[in-house]
Amino acid sequence: MAVKGDRTRARLIDAACSLVEARGYFGAGLNEMLQAGGAPRGSLYHHFPGGKDQLIAEALAVSGREIEDLIRNVAEGVPDTGALVEAVLDALADRMQEAGYAKGCPITTVALETAATNDSLQRVCADVYDGWQRALVDRLVADGHAPGHAEDLACSLLALIEGALVLARAGRSRTPIERARRSVRALLGT
Repeated sequence: MAVKGDRTRARLIDAACSLVEARGYFGAGLNEMLQAGGAPRGSLYHHFPGGKDQLIAEALAVSGREIEDLIRNVAEGVPDTGALVEAVLDALADRMQEAGYAKGCPITTVALETAATNDSLQRVCADVYDGWQRALVDRLVADGHAPGHAEDLACSLLALIEGALVLARAGRSRTPIERARRSVRALLGT
């Protein structure tokens, strides 16, 4: 029974990840998440007693870990931070383009919708962004940047990535991604 329940829970989280990224917190309805997850309504409150907010919080955390893992995994195979950011931009842009620009960053929409009104989801979004920034800081320090400078650069690089994704999604064009790629080296002084 636990295995079936675990699968149901995982399907609901996967469905929430996809729907929330594409439609945001307010656009992703519970009925849609249940249908996409192939679960009856009772499953939602069984697995997520906190309801929609808990389900979305867990989906954001899962999506956030996936992107952090992407950053850390790419960091191991590239020569420097510039190559890392360019590769991450490319991976996220490819993902966005494959989704017909219906998706971009899995966190941004919810962060913008809930930052001022939902403390628990705001905190999850902030924690996810912090994890991504930490991954960038780690690579910058490994490249020889002083920790304080690495913090500043990582924040700027993350803002560059997120901004490029928002502009690319809004314009349904990779042009902002390509411009951001060119700006990375200038920002890093390489």
